[in-house]
Amino acid sequence: MKFSLIHTSGKARRGLIYLGQSSKPIETPTFMPVATHGSVRSLSSEDLYHTESRILLTNAFHLYLNPGTKIINPHNNLHKFMNWKGGLITDSGGFQIFSLPGPKKINDKGVEIRSPHDGRKLFITPELSISIQNSLGSDIMMCFDECLPCTSSEKEVKESLILSTNWAKKSKLANESKKPLFGIVQGGLYKNLREESLGRLIDIKFDGYALGGLSVGESKKDMYRILNNITYKMPADKPRYLMGVGTPENIVKGVLSGIDMFDCVIPSRNARNGYLFTTQGVVRIRNSKYKNNLLPVDQKCLCYTCSNYTLSYLHHLDKKNDPLGLRLNTIHNLYYYQSLMRILRESISKNNLDSFAKSFNKE
Repeated sequence: MKFSLIHTSGKARRGLIYLGQSSKPIETPTFMPVATHGSVRSLSSEDLYHTESRILLTNAFHLYLNPGTKIINPHNNLHKFMNWKGGLITDSGGFQIFSLPGPKKINDKGVEIRSPHDGRKLFITPELSISIQNSLGSDIMMCFDECLPCTSSEKEVKESLILSTNWAKKSKLANESKKPLFGIVQGGLYKNLREESLGRLIDIKFDGYALGGLSVGESKKDMYRILNNITYKMPADKPRYLMGVGTPENIVKGVLSGIDMFDCVIPSRNARNGYLFTTQGVVRIRNSKYKNNLLPVDQKCLCYTCSNYTLSYLHHLDKKNDPLGLRLNTIHNLYYYQSLMRILRESISKNNLDSFAKSFNKE
């Protein structure tokens, strides 16, 4: 992997990420749809590509459990299994593991949990996580880490930081393939611990650096405080990735602080619940006022949905709970996100990002 900066505007950055398997670089800032199990619900890989998405986030832990690497490996890699021609970043599953209900036994070697699928006992280690991600053919891998609730005390966050740092070291040592591996900055809402975590990861030397442990219940004010305090201190020559954060407003704020990569389930999840993002705000397609509306969701949008279907038809599909409605809504929301990223990149190059951010229609 190679990362190069094209332009900066204040703290914001426009760049390119070159992945070995991809002929075209990924433009940053970029948004990565969440394909946890190797798919975005209701969409084909071709649908995803047509939304202008060029890199997806999948989850190594969930794919390990179902369908399992024994099913995926005969296809050669996850790209071919899901017929995806873009880039793939694999999350280690740390957040998902620690958000699972039930008892967990955690030590320096890893974490013991019960499988959410069949209840069998599992012991997930940094080494196993890297092995899974390697076998999936990931383009960018993530370190195994612990993610705590935003209500955790400074003492608890400090202890977790040390544990995650040790796991990061083990993840790095286990990566014999030398594929790109990102470290994950933890530290909760404590500025000093965020800085400590970043410093420890920089000493280990990773190919990119992510901010984890945000969008876990903290206020927007606290999230933006952390972003503004730590992002610009992350290495300038490496990609900066904000994990799991992604309302349109969050993304604009993140880009202003210097973030290059985003992922979030919001566009696809909201689409399934009838919430559609537009340049004029959110459309709640279940509202009866759209029953006879012959306009597209957004007259400024060029997505497949807006080019072919009316609000009236989407309202009808939603009322009937038709799967086609999920597909068309999701295509629109993901295209909206990718259009926002394109505008942000252009605004950085034209040095008018601050002006765009001030006029941005908050959802």
